[in-house]
Amino acid sequence: MSPTDTSPLPVLPGLAPDPEHLVPSLPEVHATVGISQSGVSWRRLLGFLGPGFLISVGYMDPGNWATDIAGGSRYGYTLLFVIMASNLVAILLQSLSLKLGVATERDLAQLCHQSYGPRVSFVFWFFAEIAIAACDMAEVIGSAIALELLFHIPLIYGVLITGLDVLLILLLQRWGFRYVEALVIALIGTIITLFGVQMFLSQPEYAQVLHYLFIPSREILTNPGMLYIAIGMLGATVMPHNLYLHSSIVQSRNYKRTPEGKREAIFMANVDSGLALTVALFVNAAILIVAAAVFHRSGHFEVEAIQDAYKLLSPLVGAAGASTLFAIALLASGQNSSITGTLAGQVVMEGFIHLKVSPWLRRMITRTLAIIPTIIVVAVTGEQGTEKLLILSQVILSLQLTFAVVPLVMFTSNRKWMGEFVNGRFLQVVAWTVAVLIAAANGWLLIQMAIEFSHLQLKFW
Repeated sequence: MSPTDTSPLPVLPGLAPDPEHLVPSLPEVHATVGISQSGVSWRRLLGFLGPGFLISVGYMDPGNWATDIAGGSRYGYTLLFVIMASNLVAILLQSLSLKLGVATERDLAQLCHQSYGPRVSFVFWFFAEIAIAACDMAEVIGSAIALELLFHIPLIYGVLITGLDVLLILLLQRWGFRYVEALVIALIGTIITLFGVQMFLSQPEYAQVLHYLFIPSREILTNPGMLYIAIGMLGATVMPHNLYLHSSIVQSRNYKRTPEGKREAIFMANVDSGLALTVALFVNAAILIVAAAVFHRSGHFEVEAIQDAYKLLSPLVGAAGASTLFAIALLASGQNSSITGTLAGQVVMEGFIHLKVSPWLRRMITRTLAIIPTIIVVAVTGEQGTEKLLILSQVILSLQLTFAVVPLVMFTSNRKWMGEFVNGRFLQVVAWTVAVLIAAANGWLLIQMAIEFSHLQLKFW
């Protein structure tokens, strides 16, 4: 399908015959990125690189920073296994998402609407919007904190300034989708470089790092505080709206819409996604390792606020520029993540409820929903409340994850819609096991929170 091709999408068996469902996902970028027709594999791969890196920025946003810093300062390297496991889950789920988009030529939100009808779709859309707002809240807070640390701009003004990034995003989208991807990859490169330097300066115990990266600790399940941080890490790593987004933007490539073309597109997109999420694993692990090596090792077990980490980093590491590098990486992370929030919001709104609004309006709605609660918290609690709000936003993301994962696994396991690309038996078992474990972990967290709340109530009375 060429960028100007208006032929309808294939009709999938058992789905409602509504003409609106035949509109491609994100039609303004659908099949607009050309793929080299050369037989050289690496040239064709370059054409497919991009969507995975766009997705990966959600795995290294300021919400990750809050949970990783809190986990590293409180519990040392213990929670590294949670980062590794979450990243493996992310690779699996993003692989299912991109396969769904290529095989069915629809995104996850569109298939949910066609399969479940408008009422259930509205509920799913509502939860997806909560997830996007929670994610955007983390990006607002992270960018505002970075502006405060670098330029001494008061936090509340920094929150308002973050609303202006919508202009940059809209400008890039006008130039072309490749420019958006190029900016994202450049910012990711900045973050990797800065944290590579941070890890070198912090001099971690590499033997312990390797141990906790691959061997889980029983304490993760028995310690409620550790479990809360671990669930926050899961929500910060595996983001529900990324599953909707990946199934859409993978279709931006102008590959042949034939079984052979789709097979190649799925393989190349998996390479793209795997590379990008490996980078995200390094960044997340590096943040926790630096926090553990610098703060936990020196006895600073309660370093949770990003501002406190910034103030302590240079004196404890012994390098004057360590804190500045930290703040620059934070600003790059916040700006990077705001791009994907806009696109994900557009995908879920158009896919679930068929409401199409201009990108600038969509961006302003999303950013306003994030700015209002952030301003309230900053005004009432000051800087101390931003760290708790960051971690809470990631827990909210994790609690919404089941609403995206279960339909994704169901659709990719349906041969009627997926054809030859349907999940095999082994993959179905693994995918459903992951879905059940995510739901169980979230359920366990809710039980723990209810118990703690009841104890607080009893103490109060």
